Amino acid sequence: MARRFSFIVLYIGLFCSNAWSLESVQKNESAPMLENERNSISIFQNVADSVVNVSNMKKARSNLDMSGVEVESGMGSGFVWDKTGYIVTNFHVVDGGDSFLITFKDNKKQYRAKLVGADPKKDIAVLKLNETPKDLKPIIAGDSKNLQVGQKALAIGNPLGFDHSLTTGSVSALDRSIKGYAGVSINGMIQTDASINPGNSGGALLDSQGKLIGINTMIFNGAGASASAGLGFAIPVDTVKSVVPQLILYGKVIRPGLGIVVLEDFYAARFGLRDGVMLKYVDPKGPAAKIGMRGITRNRFGEYFLGDIITGIDNNAIKSYDDLFTVIDKYKIGDTVKIKYIRDNQEKTAVIKLVQI
Repeated sequence: MARRFSFIVLYIGLFCSNAWSLESVQKNESAPMLENERNSISIFQNVADSVVNVSNMKKARSNLDMSGVEVESGMGSGFVWDKTGYIVTNFHVVDGGDSFLITFKDNKKQYRAKLVGADPKKDIAVLKLNETPKDLKPIIAGDSKNLQVGQKALAIGNPLGFDHSLTTGSVSALDRSIKGYAGVSINGMIQTDASINPGNSGGALLDSQGKLIGINTMIFNGAGASASAGLGFAIPVDTVKSVVPQLILYGKVIRPGLGIVVLEDFYAARFGLRDGVMLKYVDPKGPAAKIGMRGITRNRFGEYFLGDIITGIDNNAIKSYDDLFTVIDKYKIGDTVKIKYIRDNQEKTAVIKLVQI
Protein backbone atom coordinates (compact mmCIF):
# COMPACT_ATOMS: atom_id res chain seq x y z
CA MET A 1 0.00 0.00 0.00
CA ALA A 2 2.86 2.34 0.88
CA ARG A 3 4.53 1.59 -2.45
CA ARG A 4 1.31 2.36 -4.32
CA PHE A 5 0.96 5.64 -2.44
CA SER A 6 4.55 6.59 -3.39
CA PHE A 7 3.83 5.86 -7.05
CA ILE A 8 0.73 8.06 -7.01
CA VAL A 9 2.68 10.91 -5.39
CA LEU A 10 5.47 10.55 -7.96
CA TYR A 11 2.96 10.51 -10.82
CA ILE A 12 1.24 13.61 -9.51
CA GLY A 13 4.65 15.28 -9.11
CA LEU A 14 5.62 14.50 -12.70
CA PHE A 15 2.25 15.72 -13.96
CA CYS A 16 2.58 18.98 -12.06
CA SER A 17 6.15 19.40 -13.29
CA ASN A 18 5.10 18.87 -16.93
CA ALA A 19 2.15 21.18 -16.50
CA TRP A 20 4.41 23.85 -15.06
CA SER A 21 6.88 23.41 -17.96
CA LEU A 22 4.07 23.68 -20.54
CA GLU A 23 2.70 26.77 -18.82
CA SER A 24 6.22 28.26 -18.77
CA VAL A 25 6.65 27.65 -22.53
CA GLN A 26 3.25 29.17 -23.27
CA LYS A 27 4.15 32.22 -21.20
CA ASN A 28 7.44 32.61 -23.09
CA GLU A 29 5.67 32.29 -26.43
CA SER A 30 3.24 35.01 -25.54
CA ALA A 31 5.84 37.22 -23.86
CA PRO A 32 5.82 40.78 -25.18
CA MET A 33 8.51 41.71 -27.73
CA LEU A 34 11.34 44.02 -26.84
CA GLU A 35 10.93 47.68 -27.70
CA ASN A 36 13.82 47.42 -30.18
CA GLU A 37 12.08 44.53 -31.93
CA ARG A 38 8.79 46.40 -32.18
CA ASN A 39 10.64 49.40 -33.59
CA SER A 40 12.34 47.33 -36.32
CA ILE A 41 9.08 45.62 -37.28
CA SER A 42 7.24 48.94 -37.44
CA ILE A 43 9.90 50.53 -39.63
CA PHE A 44 9.94 47.63 -42.07
CA GLN A 45 6.15 47.60 -42.33
CA ASN A 46 6.04 51.36 -42.93
CA VAL A 47 8.97 51.74 -45.30
CA ALA A 48 9.21 48.49 -47.31
CA ASP A 49 6.62 49.72 -49.80
CA SER A 50 8.87 52.69 -50.57
CA VAL A 51 11.86 50.47 -51.47
CA VAL A 52 12.01 48.87 -54.91
CA ASN A 53 13.97 46.32 -56.89
CA VAL A 54 15.79 47.78 -59.92
CA SER A 55 16.68 45.52 -62.87
CA ASN A 56 19.22 46.80 -65.38
CA MET A 57 18.20 45.54 -68.83
CA LYS A 58 20.45 45.41 -71.90
CA LYS A 59 19.70 44.43 -75.47
CA ALA A 60 21.61 41.36 -76.58
CA ARG A 61 22.04 41.72 -80.33
CA SER A 62 23.06 39.00 -82.77
CA ASN A 63 23.62 38.69 -86.50
CA LEU A 64 20.17 37.14 -86.82
CA ASP A 65 18.36 39.64 -84.61
CA MET A 66 19.78 43.16 -84.72
CA SER A 67 16.81 44.56 -82.80
CA GLY A 68 18.06 42.74 -79.73
CA VAL A 69 16.48 40.74 -76.94
CA GLU A 70 16.38 42.27 -73.48
CA VAL A 71 18.37 40.43 -70.85
CA GLU A 72 18.96 41.35 -67.24
CA SER A 73 22.56 42.43 -66.83
CA GLY A 74 22.36 43.41 -63.18
CA MET A 75 20.08 44.30 -60.34
CA GLY A 76 20.01 46.45 -57.27
CA SER A 77 17.70 48.49 -55.09
CA GLY A 78 16.16 51.95 -55.07
CA PHE A 79 13.46 53.95 -53.36
CA VAL A 80 10.51 56.14 -54.27
CA TRP A 81 11.40 59.83 -54.12
CA ASP A 82 7.99 61.42 -54.71
CA LYS A 83 4.44 60.69 -55.86
CA THR A 84 5.17 61.64 -59.48
CA GLY A 85 7.20 58.43 -59.87
CA TYR A 86 10.87 59.37 -59.49
CA ILE A 87 13.08 56.53 -58.24
CA VAL A 88 16.49 57.16 -56.66
CA THR A 89 19.27 54.57 -56.85
CA ASN A 90 23.02 54.29 -57.34
CA PHE A 91 24.53 55.20 -60.70
CA HIS A 92 26.46 51.93 -60.78
CA VAL A 93 23.16 50.03 -60.57
CA VAL A 94 21.88 51.56 -63.83
CA ASP A 95 25.15 52.24 -65.67
CA GLY A 96 25.11 50.86 -69.22
CA GLY A 97 21.44 49.88 -69.13
CA ASP A 98 19.17 50.25 -72.16
CA SER A 99 16.03 50.12 -70.03
CA PHE A 100 14.99 49.47 -66.45
CA LEU A 101 12.35 47.39 -64.69
CA ILE A 102 11.05 48.35 -61.25
CA THR A 103 9.38 45.89 -58.88
CA PHE A 104 7.47 46.81 -55.70
CA LYS A 105 6.86 44.72 -52.60
CA ASP A 106 3.94 42.28 -52.92
CA ASN A 107 3.38 43.39 -56.51
CA LYS A 108 4.31 40.93 -59.26
CA LYS A 109 3.97 43.52 -62.02
CA GLN A 110 7.16 44.99 -63.44
CA TYR A 111 7.07 48.71 -64.17
CA ARG A 112 9.26 50.23 -66.86
CA ALA A 113 11.35 53.28 -66.07
CA LYS A 114 13.71 55.59 -67.95
CA LEU A 115 16.91 57.27 -66.82
CA VAL A 116 16.34 60.96 -66.05
CA GLY A 117 19.79 61.94 -64.87
CA ALA A 118 22.91 60.72 -63.10
CA ASP A 119 25.88 61.98 -61.17
CA PRO A 120 28.61 59.34 -61.55
CA LYS A 121 30.97 61.19 -59.20
CA LYS A 122 28.48 60.90 -56.32
CA ASP A 123 27.15 57.52 -57.60
CA ILE A 124 23.55 58.74 -57.65
CA ALA A 125 20.96 58.27 -60.41
CA VAL A 126 17.29 59.12 -60.86
CA LEU A 127 14.79 57.05 -62.85
CA LYS A 128 11.22 57.98 -63.79
CA LEU A 129 8.43 55.40 -63.91
CA ASN A 130 6.52 55.27 -67.20
CA GLU A 131 3.50 54.11 -65.26
CA THR A 132 2.93 54.46 -61.51
CA PRO A 133 1.15 51.91 -59.30
CA LYS A 134 -1.69 52.94 -57.04
CA ASP A 135 -0.79 54.33 -53.62
CA LEU A 136 2.79 55.18 -54.53
CA LYS A 137 4.53 55.79 -51.22
CA PRO A 138 7.57 58.14 -51.21
CA ILE A 139 10.25 57.62 -48.61
CA ILE A 140 10.63 60.24 -45.86
CA ALA A 141 14.03 61.94 -46.02
CA GLY A 142 15.73 62.72 -42.72
CA ASP A 143 19.08 64.43 -42.32
CA SER A 144 22.62 63.19 -41.86
CA LYS A 145 24.38 66.19 -40.33
CA ASN A 146 23.22 65.31 -36.81
CA LEU A 147 23.92 61.58 -36.91
CA GLN A 148 25.77 60.05 -33.97
CA VAL A 149 28.06 57.04 -33.95
CA GLY A 150 26.24 54.23 -32.16
CA GLN A 151 22.69 55.13 -33.12
CA LYS A 152 20.50 52.51 -34.75
CA ALA A 153 20.68 51.97 -38.50
CA LEU A 154 18.46 49.74 -40.64
CA ALA A 155 19.03 48.71 -44.26
CA ILE A 156 16.22 47.66 -46.59
CA GLY A 157 17.02 46.34 -50.04
CA ASN A 158 17.27 43.30 -52.27
CA PRO A 159 20.52 41.52 -51.34
CA LEU A 160 21.58 38.64 -53.57
CA GLY A 161 18.19 38.69 -55.28
CA PHE A 162 16.16 38.22 -52.09
CA ASP A 163 13.67 41.04 -52.33
CA HIS A 164 12.83 43.40 -49.49
CA SER A 165 15.17 42.17 -46.80
CA LEU A 166 15.84 44.01 -43.55
CA THR A 167 19.12 44.09 -41.67
CA THR A 168 19.81 46.08 -38.54
CA GLY A 169 22.89 47.48 -36.88
CA SER A 170 24.30 50.84 -35.96
CA VAL A 171 26.14 53.81 -37.38
CA SER A 172 29.75 52.67 -37.02
CA ALA A 173 31.53 55.83 -38.18
CA LEU A 174 30.86 59.13 -39.92
CA ASP A 175 32.51 61.37 -42.50
CA ARG A 176 34.40 58.59 -44.24
CA SER A 177 36.05 59.46 -47.56
CA ILE A 178 35.70 56.46 -49.86
CA LYS A 179 36.71 56.21 -53.51
CA GLY A 180 33.52 55.68 -55.49
CA TYR A 181 32.45 54.10 -58.76
CA ALA A 182 33.72 57.03 -60.87
CA GLY A 183 37.21 56.85 -59.39
CA VAL A 184 36.92 59.95 -57.20
CA SER A 185 36.27 60.05 -53.47
CA ILE A 186 32.78 60.49 -52.06
CA ASN A 187 33.07 62.49 -48.86
CA GLY A 188 30.93 62.28 -45.75
CA MET A 189 30.09 58.59 -46.22
CA ILE A 190 28.26 56.80 -43.40
CA GLN A 191 29.84 53.55 -42.21
CA THR A 192 27.44 50.96 -40.82
CA ASP A 193 27.56 47.38 -39.58
CA ALA A 194 24.01 46.72 -40.75
CA SER A 195 24.69 43.86 -43.16
CA ILE A 196 24.92 45.06 -46.77
CA ASN A 197 25.42 42.62 -49.65
CA PRO A 198 25.43 42.79 -53.46
CA GLY A 199 21.92 43.82 -54.49
CA ASN A 200 21.56 46.22 -51.55
CA SER A 201 23.16 48.98 -53.63
CA GLY A 202 20.76 51.87 -54.07
CA GLY A 203 18.58 50.80 -51.15
CA ALA A 204 17.64 52.81 -48.09
CA LEU A 205 19.60 53.23 -44.87
CA LEU A 206 17.18 54.36 -42.16
CA ASP A 207 17.23 55.70 -38.63
CA SER A 208 15.05 54.52 -35.74
CA GLN A 209 12.24 56.81 -36.92
CA GLY A 210 12.20 55.15 -40.33
CA LYS A 211 13.62 58.23 -42.04
CA LEU A 212 16.15 58.00 -44.84
CA ILE A 213 19.69 58.81 -43.70
CA GLY A 214 21.63 57.41 -46.65
CA ILE A 215 21.83 55.30 -49.81
CA ASN A 216 23.48 51.91 -49.27
CA THR A 217 26.28 52.02 -51.82
CA MET A 218 29.24 49.75 -51.21
CA ILE A 219 30.76 47.14 -48.96
CA PHE A 220 34.31 46.53 -47.87
CA ASN A 221 35.58 43.32 -49.41
CA GLY A 222 39.33 43.53 -49.06
CA ALA A 223 41.63 40.55 -48.94
CA GLY A 224 40.24 37.86 -46.71
CA ALA A 225 36.93 39.68 -46.14
CA SER A 226 33.58 38.08 -46.87
CA ALA A 227 30.90 39.68 -49.06
CA SER A 228 29.58 41.40 -45.96
CA ALA A 229 32.35 42.04 -43.45
CA GLY A 230 30.55 44.49 -41.22
CA LEU A 231 31.82 47.42 -43.26
CA GLY A 232 29.05 48.94 -45.33
CA PHE A 233 29.03 52.49 -46.64
CA ALA A 234 26.13 54.77 -47.49
CA ILE A 235 25.97 58.13 -49.26
CA PRO A 236 24.58 60.63 -46.70
CA VAL A 237 21.04 61.85 -47.29
CA ASP A 238 22.15 65.49 -47.17
CA THR A 239 24.16 64.80 -50.34
CA VAL A 240 21.15 63.03 -51.86
CA LYS A 241 18.89 66.01 -51.12
CA SER A 242 21.38 68.29 -52.86
CA VAL A 243 21.94 66.12 -55.95
CA VAL A 244 18.53 64.60 -56.75
CA PRO A 245 16.59 67.86 -57.39
CA GLN A 246 19.28 68.92 -59.88
CA LEU A 247 19.15 65.57 -61.67
CA ILE A 248 15.38 65.91 -61.98
CA LEU A 249 15.61 69.48 -63.32
CA TYR A 250 18.75 69.34 -65.48
CA GLY A 251 19.68 65.69 -65.86
CA LYS A 252 23.05 66.48 -64.29
CA VAL A 253 24.61 68.32 -61.36
CA ILE A 254 25.60 71.92 -61.93
CA ARG A 255 29.08 72.35 -60.45
CA PRO A 256 31.77 75.02 -60.32
CA GLY A 257 34.78 74.47 -62.53
CA LEU A 258 37.89 75.90 -64.16
CA GLY A 259 37.04 75.18 -67.79
CA ILE A 260 39.68 72.50 -68.16
CA VAL A 261 40.09 68.83 -69.00
CA VAL A 262 42.71 67.03 -66.93
CA LEU A 263 45.04 64.34 -68.24
CA GLU A 264 44.20 61.03 -66.63
CA ASP A 265 46.52 60.15 -63.71
CA PHE A 266 47.60 56.94 -65.46
CA TYR A 267 48.88 58.78 -68.53
CA ALA A 268 50.37 61.60 -66.44
CA ALA A 269 52.44 59.02 -64.56
CA ARG A 270 53.93 57.91 -67.88
CA PHE A 271 55.32 61.43 -68.24
CA GLY A 272 56.92 61.05 -64.81
CA LEU A 273 54.33 63.22 -63.05
CA ARG A 274 53.84 62.13 -59.45
CA ASP A 275 52.34 65.21 -57.81
CA GLY A 276 49.85 67.57 -59.42
CA VAL A 277 47.47 67.28 -62.37
CA MET A 278 48.38 68.11 -65.94
CA LEU A 279 46.00 70.07 -68.14
CA LYS A 280 45.03 68.11 -71.23
CA TYR A 281 42.72 70.73 -72.73
CA VAL A 282 41.71 74.29 -71.84
CA ASP A 283 38.34 75.63 -72.95
CA PRO A 284 39.18 78.82 -74.91
CA LYS A 285 36.09 80.51 -73.44
CA GLY A 286 36.70 79.31 -69.88
CA PRO A 287 38.31 81.08 -66.91
CA ALA A 288 41.55 79.08 -67.12
CA ALA A 289 42.10 80.32 -70.68
CA LYS A 290 41.51 83.92 -69.54
CA ILE A 291 44.53 83.76 -67.24
CA GLY A 292 46.64 82.13 -69.95
CA MET A 293 46.74 78.51 -68.79
CA ARG A 294 47.66 75.93 -71.41
CA GLY A 295 46.84 72.32 -72.11
CA ILE A 296 48.88 69.78 -74.07
CA THR A 297 49.77 71.10 -77.52
CA ARG A 298 51.37 69.70 -80.66
CA ASN A 299 53.25 71.52 -83.38
CA ARG A 300 53.08 70.88 -87.11
CA PHE A 301 55.98 68.44 -86.86
CA GLY A 302 54.02 66.20 -84.50
CA GLU A 303 55.95 67.15 -81.37
CA TYR A 304 53.95 67.29 -78.12
CA PHE A 305 54.40 69.94 -75.44
CA LEU A 306 53.23 69.27 -71.90
CA GLY A 307 50.41 71.26 -70.39
CA ASP A 308 50.46 73.29 -67.20
CA ILE A 309 50.52 71.28 -63.97
CA ILE A 310 48.18 72.37 -61.15
CA THR A 311 49.77 71.80 -57.74
CA GLY A 312 47.55 73.80 -55.39
CA ILE A 313 44.17 75.48 -54.89
CA ASP A 314 44.24 78.10 -52.11
CA ASN A 315 45.85 76.25 -49.17
CA ASN A 316 45.11 72.77 -50.54
CA ALA A 317 47.82 70.66 -52.15
CA ILE A 318 46.72 69.01 -55.40
CA LYS A 319 48.42 65.69 -56.07
CA SER A 320 45.80 63.91 -58.19
CA TYR A 321 42.54 64.42 -60.03
CA ASP A 322 40.75 63.11 -56.95
CA ASP A 323 42.28 65.96 -54.92
CA LEU A 324 41.30 68.55 -57.54
CA PHE A 325 37.69 67.37 -57.76
CA THR A 326 37.29 67.13 -53.98
CA VAL A 327 38.65 70.64 -53.39
CA ILE A 328 36.72 72.38 -56.20
CA ASP A 329 33.51 70.61 -55.17
CA LYS A 330 33.59 72.52 -51.86
CA TYR A 331 33.26 75.88 -53.61
CA LYS A 332 30.33 77.59 -55.29
CA ILE A 333 29.91 78.99 -58.77
CA GLY A 334 31.30 82.53 -58.78
CA ASP A 335 33.85 81.94 -56.00
CA THR A 336 37.45 82.96 -56.66
CA VAL A 337 40.40 80.74 -55.84
CA LYS A 338 44.17 81.14 -55.92
CA ILE A 339 45.66 78.54 -58.17
CA LYS A 340 49.29 77.35 -58.19
CA TYR A 341 50.68 75.70 -61.30
CA ILE A 342 53.95 74.78 -62.95
CA ARG A 343 55.00 75.64 -66.49
CA ASP A 344 58.46 74.87 -67.84
CA ASN A 345 59.63 73.99 -64.30
CA GLN A 346 58.60 77.41 -62.98
CA GLU A 347 55.86 77.88 -60.38
CA LYS A 348 53.20 80.43 -61.16
CA THR A 349 50.14 81.69 -59.31
CA ALA A 350 46.92 83.29 -60.49
CA VAL A 351 43.45 84.11 -59.21
CA ILE A 352 40.60 82.48 -61.08
CA LYS A 353 36.82 82.75 -60.87
CA LEU A 354 34.92 79.47 -60.89
CA VAL A 355 32.17 79.11 -63.46
CA GLN A 356 29.31 76.72 -64.09
CA ILE A 357 30.27 73.54 -65.91
